[in-house]
Amino acid sequence: MTETTLADLERRVADRRERPSYGHDALITCDRLVRVFSTDGVEVQALQGLDLLVREGELMALVGASGSGKSTLMNILAGLDVPTAGAARVAGRDLLSMDAGARLRYRREVVGFVWQQTARNLLPYLTAVQNVALPMQLRGRGAPRGRRAKAERAHELLRMLGVDAYADHRPAQLSGGQQQRVAIAVSLANNPSVLLADEPTGELDSATGEQVFAAFRRANEELGTTIVIVTHDQAVADEVRRTVAIRDGRTSSEVLRRTQVDAATGQESVVAREYAMLDRAGRLQLPADYTAALGMRDRVALELEPDHIGVWPDDDRDA
Repeated sequence: MTETTLADLERRVADRRERPSYGHDALITCDRLVRVFSTDGVEVQALQGLDLLVREGELMALVGASGSGKSTLMNILAGLDVPTAGAARVAGRDLLSMDAGARLRYRREVVGFVWQQTARNLLPYLTAVQNVALPMQLRGRGAPRGRRAKAERAHELLRMLGVDAYADHRPAQLSGGQQQRVAIAVSLANNPSVLLADEPTGELDSATGEQVFAAFRRANEELGTTIVIVTHDQAVADEVRRTVAIRDGRTSSEVLRRTQVDAATGQESVVAREYAMLDRAGRLQLPADYTAALGMRDRVALELEPDHIGVWPDDDRDA
């Protein structure tokens, strides 16, 4: 090995050591995340090396077909399930190394959760304001001190989400949309770093769903809470700046939206662009309609160009 080659190798090693770790500046980092379930001796890989970064202050959506792994991912991020392998960090907490006590504190202090089933989010025998105050009572240290301070915080959240008029109503006296907005207030009670929502508009009509999504947007804008929503509702997915699709246990594509102003008319419009996701192992999921249109399967031919990579169907398939 020549002196020049050795120096070059040493420089590369030094650069690698100095390079920031993957997701070092993200609020949520999933690095090659794996979750395997075993049922009757059969192993099912719900997550197959999933990568995901979420920045602080984002309001984003996760989409995917049933069985794609998105609900498994949400349960892991919520501290309700434990990954099999890989790395998952939320607000500096390592979700793989937490013991039972740390996991409980994590669910009370770091993350809020809103379920699809409205009845699952609220205790039926408590009023709306009592439901919102309850997480603060359970948290103890770090929550507002005194019953009055907790009640004031609860009313403040209910007012922000437009349901303070129903503060003394029990869940059975509220509509589905009102219940979900109260549930959002409950999830925000302890000022979490992240709010997760699993199909929060799934049981609601479109008009009510819009009201619930507006509540999420208000929480994001006014409180700065990072919000991740799993949804099948395309209207919700179209309203966020970033939508990540999950397929076969991995992130497959991402849609980024930005506002563009026409220089001539001054009118604003939203421009969306879809990207395929290249994971940490170098894997790329090509859209199924693309591969079907070109008859691609099993393997493809690649060629490196100066500014892109060419992908072609395998010409020697029958050779």
